[in-house]
Amino acid sequence: MERIKQALERARAERAGQPAPAGATQAAAPAVTPVEQVTYSQTRHIEVSRPELREKRVITGFDPCEFTDAYKMLRTQVLQRLNENDWNVLAITSPGTGEGKTLTALNLAASLALEVSYTVLLVDANLRHPSLHEHLGLPGEPGLSDYLMEDTPLPELLVHPKGIDHLTILPGGRPLLNSAEMLNSPKMTRLVDELKNRYAGRIVIFDLPPVLDASDAMAFSPYVDATLLVVEEGKTTKKEVERAVDMLASTNILGTVLNKSGKD
Repeated sequence: MERIKQALERARAERAGQPAPAGATQAAAPAVTPVEQVTYSQTRHIEVSRPELREKRVITGFDPCEFTDAYKMLRTQVLQRLNENDWNVLAITSPGTGEGKTLTALNLAASLALEVSYTVLLVDANLRHPSLHEHLGLPGEPGLSDYLMEDTPLPELLVHPKGIDHLTILPGGRPLLNSAEMLNSPKMTRLVDELKNRYAGRIVIFDLPPVLDASDAMAFSPYVDATLLVVEEGKTTKKEVERAVDMLASTNILGTVLNKSGKD
């Protein structure tokens, strides 16, 4: 962990003007006016059982414990940084595959959705290998790729998992070989702008592909306010972190999340 943190600090020190990592402060997030009760009139409702959520290690399937508390701490730190900078669009990625970024994105989104002041839209933007739906037992199609390729209306693609109030999911849809081009397309740019500005009190989270596996995350990073980098203890190397940070130079690195540390 210490090696990864030091590597990230050194890499970021070379990029003047980047904010400190999320873990660098413990202050609580500013108060925000609660949003009105959300109604999902056009959104598909999907029932997900609590035992299934627990099996998939989604925090809403657990009673309060050390595991859920860790995400509450992450939520507080993320909210503070977002509110300080008037940001509401966050990307989550990792240097390589299998480091837990998608589950981290889902659990952070679910934790944020528990805050009455916010609604959360979680978008599976890993268009080469969409997998967010698997963590909730949801159908994988249709999704974002259908919006980009087939002009499927967005309301027909959104999913609300019952039991997780204030959270809406946009699945990835069918895999796309030209994923980087589609994420960098004018249509995607317009979608991000619409999602960012349409609703007050909404936080949009994009689950992006790993940085070092394809150009997708680098191509998309200019359109988000900040990026959270997920690293795996004992797997992610110092060089991989430094390379990932360099490739994300066009966005603000919010901090790192150490995953699979053996403490949950």
